[in-house]
Amino acid sequence: MDTKSLIKKVRKIEIKTRRLSNHIFGGEYHSTFKGRGMTFSEVRQYQFGDDVRAIDWNVTARYNSPFIKVFEEERELTLMLLVDISGSEFFGSKSQTKREIITEIAATLAFSALQNNDKVGVIMFSGQVELYIPPNKGKSHVLRIIRELLEFEPSDKTTNISGALAFLSSVLKKKAIVFILSDFIDTNYEKTLKIASKKHDLTGIRIYDKLETYIPKMGLVPMMDSETQLLTWVDTDSKKTREAYSRDYGKNAEFFSALFSKNGAGSLSCEVSQSYVKKLLGYFKNRAR
Repeated sequence: MDTKSLIKKVRKIEIKTRRLSNHIFGGEYHSTFKGRGMTFSEVRQYQFGDDVRAIDWNVTARYNSPFIKVFEEERELTLMLLVDISGSEFFGSKSQTKREIITEIAATLAFSALQNNDKVGVIMFSGQVELYIPPNKGKSHVLRIIRELLEFEPSDKTTNISGALAFLSSVLKKKAIVFILSDFIDTNYEKTLKIASKKHDLTGIRIYDKLETYIPKMGLVPMMDSETQLLTWVDTDSKKTREAYSRDYGKNAEFFSALFSKNGAGSLSCEVSQSYVKKLLGYFKNRAR
């Protein structure tokens, strides 16, 4: 992509997603995530009516008088976007690919964080961590993230969600708001998800294409895996084959939602032709209750 085309595309996404974050998601983002974190502020003497659970027993024993810990809301939060850029994300049977929708959602979330003066960082991954942009503030930083989401070409086409989550845990020590944007066509990420969900406010956003959920009846056709590049001839006239594929796909989708729910993390699924605006808005409103 040449520089002129890239700038034009970045500007187009900025206009669309910034308008959404300013007029729709800004308030929802604020009410959903602000004030969820508490940090230690000071120790003061116990006063009548204070919560006894806040007593600092070490200080109390030292001065032979009750003292309590005072906490305050964390005003500055960190938003981390874990973005899947593996080969399967380039698939799209309609006007947009999964990666294009993921880019728009990521940009909308980034501008929502920017509006609330929060830091934003990105981990772009495939079968490995492809690019890490540490959390920072400012419009220019968000625009850089959008440019990378649009232009970056992965060196690996496979998917390793577990590796991305492990990298997140190694580079981010403080609690963060974490969104994982992927089609979640992967397995064996239960352990790292469990670890990450204990430390961070985690949400998985599964983006999929309707054509991925079933195999239409087309006779004997060649099918290539977009990640492994393995070519296989499939008899789509076989009802057994079509049913097995749909069943396996359904199990993967159920595994995603059940795993996130089990670990106290949020999740939502959005088909590329659906309105991600409605999906995100509904999710934020449910979380804020």
